[in-house]
Amino acid sequence: MRPIKSPSDRTVGRRHSRRVFQCPATWVVNGLITLIAIFTILVTTGGVRAFGQQVCAAQEGEWPCYGRDSGGARFSPLTQINPANVGALKVAWTYRTGDMVDPKNGPGGAFECTPILLEGALYLCTPFSRIIALDAGTGKERWTYDPGVDRSPDRNFEPFTSRGVAAWTDASLPQDDPRRGRIFFGTYDARLIALYVASGKPCEDFGKGGQVDLKQGVGEIVDREYNVTSPPAVIHGLVIIGSSIADNHRVTAPSGVVRAYDARTGALRWRFEPVPRDKTDPARKTWAGASADRTGAGNAWSVLSIDPERNLVFVPTGSASPDFYGGERIGSNRYADSVVALRADTGKVVWSFQAVHHDLWDYDVPAQPALITVRRNGRDVPAVAVATKMGNLFFLDRDTGKPLFPVEERLVPRGGVAGEKLSPTQPFPVLPHPLVPQTLSPDDAWGLTPADREAARRRIASLRCGGIFTPPSLQGTVLYPGNLGGMNWSGTSFDPIHGLLIANTNRLATIITLIPHKDLMRPEQWDAEHKAHPGAEYGRQTGTPYVLRREWLLSAQRLPQTSPPWGTLTAVDLATGALRWQVPLGTIPGLESIPGSDQWGSINLGGSFVTASGLVFIAATMDDCLRAFDVETGKELWKTHLPAGGQAAPMTYQWGGKQYVVICAGGHSRLGTPVGDYVIAYALP
Repeated sequence: MRPIKSPSDRTVGRRHSRRVFQCPATWVVNGLITLIAIFTILVTTGGVRAFGQQVCAAQEGEWPCYGRDSGGARFSPLTQINPANVGALKVAWTYRTGDMVDPKNGPGGAFECTPILLEGALYLCTPFSRIIALDAGTGKERWTYDPGVDRSPDRNFEPFTSRGVAAWTDASLPQDDPRRGRIFFGTYDARLIALYVASGKPCEDFGKGGQVDLKQGVGEIVDREYNVTSPPAVIHGLVIIGSSIADNHRVTAPSGVVRAYDARTGALRWRFEPVPRDKTDPARKTWAGASADRTGAGNAWSVLSIDPERNLVFVPTGSASPDFYGGERIGSNRYADSVVALRADTGKVVWSFQAVHHDLWDYDVPAQPALITVRRNGRDVPAVAVATKMGNLFFLDRDTGKPLFPVEERLVPRGGVAGEKLSPTQPFPVLPHPLVPQTLSPDDAWGLTPADREAARRRIASLRCGGIFTPPSLQGTVLYPGNLGGMNWSGTSFDPIHGLLIANTNRLATIITLIPHKDLMRPEQWDAEHKAHPGAEYGRQTGTPYVLRREWLLSAQRLPQTSPPWGTLTAVDLATGALRWQVPLGTIPGLESIPGSDQWGSINLGGSFVTASGLVFIAATMDDCLRAFDVETGKELWKTHLPAGGQAAPMTYQWGGKQYVVICAGGHSRLGTPVGDYVIAYALP
């Protein structure tokens, strides 16, 4: 049985012909499917113009952005692979990057990248920020670029990862100019780098020798606490980028500033501070005293979305520092834990929606805000879907930020630690209902044997339980579904044909305990603490009265001690807010022989995509499988085992007449899935 670890968080295959041999009947059927799908899309999205805005000016078979379109819908109009033939998918080619993240033999991390495809080439990044270009039809390497990130292990800070890259075309240059296309990416050590698409060489006119140092202008940085783990967004000749900041080290963490740079020169054009330094900003009054001057983070570590027609950038923000004690930042802390819509050319706030007031639970907005269309009162409304760790989904009007389904401010538990001042209420959507349970009691205890269940019951009974907004305590507080989710960076995918939003979720309870600093002043006190709680994570939260201890509600066999399913895949009807279907997602290795375990699901990290033929593809689970589901029913139609953990969102494209499905399989050191360095493409024979 593979244990669940505490999640804090060159070989080439054979060449394939670019010609697909099909009988005339197949041509007709596939052609009709494609025409019907495209017609349906145009109707549901308001016509050709609206559809074009949502796909980064992509050709039908391309995947030019992290989420395929600039709004992260993760919908492909391709239909060659469909429910009738998906079972015949086979490996078309395999590429190995040579970059491994393995805490047993080096630094920990995860291969979370989703490649993009432009004009016959795939572009991807390894966990160490190395960029690779591959031929779309064969998987053969075209070029690589290594920024030289220091790979030495440092367990005090975030593990190595990078989720993707962005592309931009300089339309002012001739079609045959090799400088016309650029790849942009942020490195683990916080540099924004521009490369020429054609050669992989740095763009010499961008910044200094092709790069901008993002560590400038964010305050003091301690060691490796300031990183970039998600791709930038590109709009109107601007490259916009956030950052990932290590949680819970100190109040005065680096600034979570979001910045826009000129795509040609690398010159800074604007900056947005999620912790409002500007005393004239209306949000400033939600930070008591001068707390906004010294508090850090509130950063956008996940993927940004853009709407070129509206000239808007949608920024998902996290908690201000530190996560689990807010006595040094009293107030609702507006802009943190929010989706903030910025004017793309100026960085000015247009609107903001806060999913959590005065966050004490690490409830960042973790997923790319999905720009979708919702049918309301007989009309199509451009919307933003906000997925949260609590399992709540908020649907907002894209122009105003107003909720499309009612949102209620409800009273939440009181009784924080000394020095804390809680928000009395928190926002809850009336619809959709939460995608996961949000309360936990001893009655929800689970174990493989009666003795295991009783041990779980006693443990839960010893902790403070009271719902998703129960404050951290000295006793120990259970957060459920936990800071891993609900939903996490895996995000959502949008099917405009059936009006469905697809989301994968987790249910892994987290235990948060605050320990007075005075109780851990001496080395022997720390030694005793670590011995009593092996496997726990600690945050010193310097500048507060408390040290953080974070654990997960796991048995001695490293199994969740709460009732399954522990991971699900869910479809939400956007017209009504109802759950259309919900099914267990994956299995935990070692449990396969137990009757009923196929309904228990798996802890998972990694997103999905949807196709016009009615398929949902997702990996993400601990059993190292890539799966395809029927989008209308949630029925599993196909499954294949990967050579390493698939903790990345897959993608699809068509090249040379053949549709491919591609997944990066490299594992996740904290989730405990097998590590590797594989990029694998599947196609029909």
